[in-house]
This record gives sequence, structure tokens and C-alpha cells, in this order.
Amino acid sequence: MRILLVDDSPDAMAVAKARLAHEGHDILCAGGGKEGLAAAARENPDLILLDVDMPDMSGFDVCRRLKQEAATCSIPVIFLSGSGGTEDKVKGLDLGAVDFVTKPFDAFELRARVRAALRTKHLQDLLRKYALIDPLTELPNRRALDERLQQEWARLLRHGGNLSIIMADIDHFKNVNDQFGHAVGDEVLRQVERRLADGCRETDMPARYGGEEFVVVAPETAAQAAADFAERLRISICCRPLEAHGKTVAVTASFGVAGHEGLKSPEALVGAADEALYRSKAAGRNCVKR
Repeated sequence: MRILLVDDSPDAMAVAKARLAHEGHDILCAGGGKEGLAAAARENPDLILLDVDMPDMSGFDVCRRLKQEAATCSIPVIFLSGSGGTEDKVKGLDLGAVDFVTKPFDAFELRARVRAALRTKHLQDLLRKYALIDPLTELPNRRALDERLQQEWARLLRHGGNLSIIMADIDHFKNVNDQFGHAVGDEVLRQVERRLADGCRETDMPARYGGEEFVVVAPETAAQAAADFAERLRISICCRPLEAHGKTVAVTASFGVAGHEGLKSPEALVGAADEALYRSKAAGRNCVKR
């Protein structure tokens, strides 16, 4: 686990690191509130130990900022303070912290509270993972897709650039289920998913949209480049039959592509790709349309 320690006192940081030295965690340090915010965004730690009293920015303000950002809002925060007053504890917990530890640290107490916070974080991460994964294909599901599109759209608004999405639909998939059965149909979905995922870059996000439909989020990719990308994916699916439960199944897929230019929301981007997919089907399927 990665723990970020944010404190302007070198002595306090040294003491905290010593108390946690035998736990086996990777301890990162930041010497102030602003530095801590930057480190949290950059390092994505599993836990933040946050001093309340810092000259450049109070721990309460740092926590407030952390909880306002999508990238850091789920990181648990334990406040560290020389004051054990109830008012500070209530304020910290109301801001979203999971615990409050009073300086000077008791070694056993600090380690126990850190272990408790990390256990909770681990369970939350597992729940979130399974909530965002399609159980059949193990691709990100519709909820994960929506979250990623919102994040990419926010990035576009802040920094500009390009964003495209590709929608794919397996052609006549109902015939596969009717002819070979649902077990073969499920295996076909899994193998199509693997061919799509194998063709993606690390920055792309393939997801299962529903049924036999898939979506690929392609950041920093203009519409024409995404169409070329989709053509490569189309060929990878139709170039050779699939083997599923002893059956040989030839499948093709239709693709619709849309770029963000001229659109006002991620929902509009999905709608544009969906319209392009319908054009692909109307053109005879097994092709790519923008």
C-alpha cells in the first residue's frame, strides 16, 4: 500500500515514518498542503495522513479540495493534529476524513488506525471493481464507460485535444444463439472482446455497452484516425472464424465512429456514434461509418 504523509514538520514526518516502518508500506512525503495536493493527484496513494496545522494551507482546506476532485475523492484521509479538541475532530470527519489521530503518536494506535483504514479502502476498491466490470467478458461495463466519458469530457474542457468513440455491434448475433446455443454465443462474445481489447492502445478503453454491442473510448484521437482504427478492429474480427465449444463460428461486426467536434456533451458523442452504427448496418453491415 502507498501512504502519503503530508506535514510541514520534518520531525513529525520522521516520527510517523518510524511508527509505520515495520508495516511494509511505501511511505511518500509532502512538506505542505499545496505539495500534498499535487502528490495526491500524481501518486494516487491508498491513504493520506494529513496534518491539520500547516502554514501554506490548512489540512482542512486540503481535505476539502481532495474530496472535490474526482481523481482523489475516494482516497481515505486520516487527520493528524496536536489538538485533540472535539471541534477539530468533528470538522475533520464532516469534511470526509475517516479518522483523527492526536500527536504525539502512540505507535500501536497509529498502526491500528492505519490498518483499519487500509482494510476498508481495500474492500471498497473490490466492491467498486466488481460494480464496474461486466461479468461475462470482464470488460468495463456501461457504468464504467459513462464515468470514463465524463472524465475525458472534463479533460477536453480543461485542456482541449481530441476524443472519439467507436461503437461495434456483432452482426446477426441472434442467429449465433439460435443455431449454436447460448453457451457458444457467450464464448463468441468473450472472443470478440479479446480481439477488440488486443487491438487497443493502453490509453483506449474497450467496454461492453450491452448485449452484443461494444464501445471503445479513444482519447486524443480525431474522428478520421478513429475510423481507421475501427477498420483495423473490424478486420481483426472477421479475418478468421472463432472456435467455441467445438463449433466453428464466422462472425462480422458493424462499426460506427464519432469525434467530439461540434458536440456539446458525452451523451451527444455516444448518440452520434450510435447513429453512425445504424448507417453501417443500413449499408450492409461489416463496415465502418462515421
